[in-house]
Amino acid sequence: MHAPLSPQAPAEALRATLAELVDGLPPRQAAQATARLIANYRGATPTDAPVLRDRSDVVAYAAYRMPATFEADRAALGALADAVPQWTPSGHTDIGGGTGAAVWAAADIWPDPADGAAPRPVTVLDWAEPALALGRELAARAPSAALRDARWRRARIDAALAVPPTGLVTVSYVLGELTPADRAAVVDAAAGAAEVVAVVEPGTPDGYRRIVEARDRLVAAGFHIAAPCPHSAACPIEEGTDWCHFAARVSRSSLHRQVKGASLAWEDEKFSYVAATRFRPGPATARVVRRPQTRKGQVLLDLCRDTEELSRETVTKRQGPLYRAARDTAWGDAWPPREDPAP
Repeated sequence: MHAPLSPQAPAEALRATLAELVDGLPPRQAAQATARLIANYRGATPTDAPVLRDRSDVVAYAAYRMPATFEADRAALGALADAVPQWTPSGHTDIGGGTGAAVWAAADIWPDPADGAAPRPVTVLDWAEPALALGRELAARAPSAALRDARWRRARIDAALAVPPTGLVTVSYVLGELTPADRAAVVDAAAGAAEVVAVVEPGTPDGYRRIVEARDRLVAAGFHIAAPCPHSAACPIEEGTDWCHFAARVSRSSLHRQVKGASLAWEDEKFSYVAATRFRPGPATARVVRRPQTRKGQVLLDLCRDTEELSRETVTKRQGPLYRAARDTAWGDAWPPREDPAP
């Protein structure tokens, strides 16, 4: 067994470990498995069987999709952490976690305790044993003790799922694989077990629709929305006219470039998410819901506000520190900055 990769942060350690997987991947087999997986994750094909069927599927998924899932999860959990800065998860259960992107992302947001205390217990639930097996292999090399000590348990992700009480439950890129009844039951199981629930889906109209459904169920269960929404009222986007999503920058591996015929070293992973808490969070006053438009002497920000409405704000050069902050603001960021920008 490999020694843990240290003292790298989880993000760098994961990239290094996945690069080794790519080196041993037969190109044709990887491309075929990847094409099928892409169709599954982008489509609307609920199934009662695992999407990841064997070792070749899992390696292709981990090399091709895990970096993007990790970056989306890290962005969502980072926004959650900003809304509840004094909170850290006492434990973490990842439903349908596959090879563990969400638990790696959580380890990057909430590192192991520095005082030598025991790391938080981490459990990954998935119905694909090959995915769990590879997840164990990857976690064995992690710099985080929480990841190295994680439990990888086989479980059907459906209406019969039982989730023990814990601090954080994540449901990442899995709802699209489930029937509507199972989706509702899984979100309810997460809500019944956790202080905080984070749900992440692809940034497509269908993925956003599943996030809205999950959001509604979480609010009905007594949760408060921490991110991305600045309120817990109904989403102000009129159904069918648009969808709320964000983007995370992902470094492309050689497999990405091979499968896509791409030359750029990066791409943007589009995702939708909701993070909700049983206690009252400190959500943003507003959230930037489109890529900011920078023009001569001004920045245009499309915002979802705590007044339960969508609006555009124009920040001009005459506004000094606020204008400089707007130029540094990215799609998905809170607005205005939580701390006043320096003059």
